[in-house]
Amino acid sequence: MTDGISGILLAAGRGRRFGSDKLLQPLSDGTPMAVVSARSLRAACARCVCVLRPEQRSLGRLLRAEAFEVYFRSEVDLGMGHSLANAVSVSMDASAWVVALGDMPQLATGTVVGVVAALRQGATLAAPTFRGRRGHPVGFSAVWREQLLALRGDEGARALLAENAHLISAFPCDDAGVLLDIDTPDALARIAQRRMQQ
Repeated sequence: MTDGISGILLAAGRGRRFGSDKLLQPLSDGTPMAVVSARSLRAACARCVCVLRPEQRSLGRLLRAEAFEVYFRSEVDLGMGHSLANAVSVSMDASAWVVALGDMPQLATGTVVGVVAALRQGATLAAPTFRGRRGHPVGFSAVWREQLLALRGDEGARALLAENAHLISAFPCDDAGVLLDIDTPDALARIAQRRMQQ
């Protein structure tokens, strides 16, 4: 974990479909959703960063307790593209980035490790697949630095990945969590029920 690969947690969204700050919502064990998501990333990346809106101070304190570097920038409210560009800008010396979402607490640490491994082996883009569908997190080598810094709006890196799909080193996994983001209270309840059944 000393090869310059940085983890980026995207957690500046407002979660309007959820109706409240979903990233602070406790899961069945009482741990806030974003903290669970952060721990999977932190276990695979020695350095992890997150750029938040200025009013997200509570989440910032939680993430700093998880050894994240936390930055506050008002422009990240303009969309995921701004969030990702800002996170790359504060970790410019990274050899690569693993980009995870704060609302995907079902993601297994081993899956994040798989993305890191693909980057270490020379992939410029890397992502897991579950039953043929590409999921998160996504790895970007430093060759994409300028394109990532130029991102704007709410699409994140979607267009970049679509245009360069042939370059993505995709690996299959049995982790359904790569596809499970939580956008509504019902989705959170289903995950809590699933955890109780395990």
